Amino acid sequence: MSTGFERDGEDFARGARAIVVLPDQGGSTRDTDARLEETAGLAAAIGVKVRERIAFRIRAPKPATLLGAGQVEQLAEKVRDDAITLAVFDSALTPVQQRNLETGLGCKVIDRTGLILEIFGERARTAEGRLQVELAHLDYQSSRLVRSWTHLERQRGGFGFLGGPGETQIEADRRLIRDRMARLRRELDQVSRTRSLHRDRRQRAPWPVVALVGYTNAGKSTLFNRLTGAAVMAEDLLFATLDPTLRQIQLPGVDKAILSDTVGFVSDLPTQLVASFKATLEEVISADLLIHVRDVAHPDSDAQRADVEKVLSEIGVAETTPRLEAWNKLDLLDDEAREYLTNKAAARDDVAILSALTGEGVDAMIEVAAARLTQGHRRYHLTLEAGDGAGAAWLHQHGEVLDHWIEEGDAIYEVRMAPADRVRFAQR
Repeated sequence: MSTGFERDGEDFARGARAIVVLPDQGGSTRDTDARLEETAGLAAAIGVKVRERIAFRIRAPKPATLLGAGQVEQLAEKVRDDAITLAVFDSALTPVQQRNLETGLGCKVIDRTGLILEIFGERARTAEGRLQVELAHLDYQSSRLVRSWTHLERQRGGFGFLGGPGETQIEADRRLIRDRMARLRRELDQVSRTRSLHRDRRQRAPWPVVALVGYTNAGKSTLFNRLTGAAVMAEDLLFATLDPTLRQIQLPGVDKAILSDTVGFVSDLPTQLVASFKATLEEVISADLLIHVRDVAHPDSDAQRADVEKVLSEIGVAETTPRLEAWNKLDLLDDEAREYLTNKAAARDDVAILSALTGEGVDAMIEVAAARLTQGHRRYHLTLEAGDGAGAAWLHQHGEVLDHWIEEGDAIYEVRMAPADRVRFAQR
């Protein structure tokens, strides 16, 4: 599949020589090297070859170029010396800044939002995912109109931020973009209604939904595969998963649950994507339990946690939704860090430490997840006729049978279950 970076019949992204630029305006708690590494990883996700990383301290952002004149010249010299064809800015750029930087540097320029949208354009596999990315892309481009958008009618990956002829019919483009966005929203509304019907059927079942959330590349899909035996794409790659995947699993005390693997979050996630992917993330909004998978081996793990919580809040996830933090990548920790985090996790009832890759700690996490999911359950003593096999099966399916015995010809069951299921049992 093409990546959408075609120019004059060539694939512009694969093998493109790039430099990653971090305009540091201060006030960030993130590690500079880790931030540069993350942006380089985003670029690598679409085949760009990053040759150099550089951070510039900015005291007063310049409206025309963001960087100072001396910094632009220094960067232009690196571009010339290393034959760079693409500059990736880990920052949001205005259309004017992007255009002026391209002129000053003599190479293509793309900002963080454009880069993330390009990755999503290449990775989305389902029709719904394609619609969502296309809508986000059009929203982003509508304020710029400095690239042709006619490539949207071609069936290929990516959305051409780095290539394509210029477009001069600005007003015509604006009208066409508005019309296209309106049609996409109607199609996504229909998708949302269909998803809502499916969710209503599951709730009537009723099976609890457990959603995996977390920063991109935290290990969600690896954990999903280990819990379900599925073969979801799980690579050491940013945004390896875009389209939601649902599978049935069993947990202690829960006969059946739905596990959902979702798109990974990232710092400064474009607002266009948050809005466009809200239909997909409805599985997260309505989940009975969120398992927040964290890469505790990453130097910015705490900042990544804050980014995830921010996005969850933006999409409308209630603070009261039960949560479990899965501190992943235990296998990458040294002995000292492993002991420290293991002791720290042991002091909390909403944390499990594990390695989704090796399986270490996963069984313990399942026990903690089941406890969080059933924390509102109560113990009941229920009486059945000794020959009521269907009733016994119902209790096993909807609750955790702790004990049972025969008393005066009746079968007595000690069961832990949700109060709502107790009412349903009484109405049998």
